[in-house]
Amino acid sequence: MKIKTSKQAGLGLFRATGIYVGAILGSGILVLPAIAAREAGPASLLAWALLLVFCTPVAFSFAEMSRQQPDAGGIAHFVTRAYGRRASAVAGYLFYFAIPFGAPATAVIGGNYIAHALGGGRETALLAAALLLAAAFAANAVGIRMSSGIQLVLMVLLVGLLALAVALAAPFASAGNFAPFAPHGYWAVGGVASLLFFCFAGWEAVTHIAGEFRHPERDLKRATWLTLIVVGVVYLGVVAACVAVLGPALPGTDVPIAQLLEKGLGGLAAPLTAVAAAVLTFGPINTFVAGASRLGASLASDGVLPRRLARGAGAGQVPAASLGLLAAMTFVSFGAAAAGLADMQLQIGAASACFTAVTAFGLAAGLRLLPARTPAWYGVVVAAAVMLAVLLFSGWALVVPAGLAAGALWAARRAAAVRPADWKIRPSARPAVLATAAPGEPGPSAARPPALP
Repeated sequence: MKIKTSKQAGLGLFRATGIYVGAILGSGILVLPAIAAREAGPASLLAWALLLVFCTPVAFSFAEMSRQQPDAGGIAHFVTRAYGRRASAVAGYLFYFAIPFGAPATAVIGGNYIAHALGGGRETALLAAALLLAAAFAANAVGIRMSSGIQLVLMVLLVGLLALAVALAAPFASAGNFAPFAPHGYWAVGGVASLLFFCFAGWEAVTHIAGEFRHPERDLKRATWLTLIVVGVVYLGVVAACVAVLGPALPGTDVPIAQLLEKGLGGLAAPLTAVAAAVLTFGPINTFVAGASRLGASLASDGVLPRRLARGAGAGQVPAASLGLLAAMTFVSFGAAAAGLADMQLQIGAASACFTAVTAFGLAAGLRLLPARTPAWYGVVVAAAVMLAVLLFSGWALVVPAGLAAGALWAARRAAAVRPADWKIRPSARPAVLATAAPGEPGPSAARPPALP
């Protein structure tokens, strides 16, 4: 009898690509083409293209580190190998506790767009946001394989819908709408690029589920290439269509995608826009929750979070306790925002600062883990420098990652006191060698079993 192992039942290339694309394509594409055009005119296209180029070394550095040694800890695991467990605890805390800030804000953005498309008000927007959050947590509760299948279907529908919007609007395009190309000068392109980074974040989220890949040594890079192609074509195609079709009206609209659809579909555009907003919002939340819940279980097995959260840390399992805590914190944060007790802008700023710091941590680890003076290594050097510059511009929001870093160091010190032998592992400055396993045997991508009480 042939036994179906967890590796054989893991994520294949297309499911993995669906997770990747879902992490990057977000609700920002619903509004940022108009905001970018307001700041830089048609030249904002250059900012989208430059960010796509800049994200390439980021994406492949994370893919290469995940390929070498997949682990549910993701970036926290990379930092452990490069700089030790105390630094890893900081990176893990920054990612895990950023979700309760970022997920409600993302859901409300999608909810507002859905409410506008359906002609509803604030209550409609909040209800839609709550349903989107609940759907993402429910999808992860039934397992990563089911969640990835749902997301793959949704991503195919989304890309098809955006392609339909571009195709239907194409007959209304005019080359004259690209002039003047840079009405505010080319310096404005740089300012827009920092704003648009919101649409390109997410590569770090997938590192936490690399251990769920059926063949990580082969499919991680393939999924990265496919994701870069899909994201690049969608972003550049949609933004170019917005500029060419909407022209001078683009900076003044809050719903550019809806207006593209209205050009060819009229009244049918509203429900399709609502569907697009729902998918664009669900995708990133689903992926980030999947990664963070597994990270929480991994951190618990290291002792820097309560031990009971470590259950379900193995590949193919559901980290139910970690997922439940994440859901509780997220809905408390959402409730505070809905009641007017928390500022949505504060939530977005705090989450962005945490994710920027996490990405910088991961790139810093890449400087030690990737072979020196190779194209990938030089790409990481450039990307890390840019991420640090972006982080310094976070302003007051730096208080949140600073506080989480202090909490992580305190937890790490306590864990080291309880289990000193586990915390004496020295970081390695040499790239790890990818090990392979015989057919049917567990490979290095299987997440380590949690240490339970």
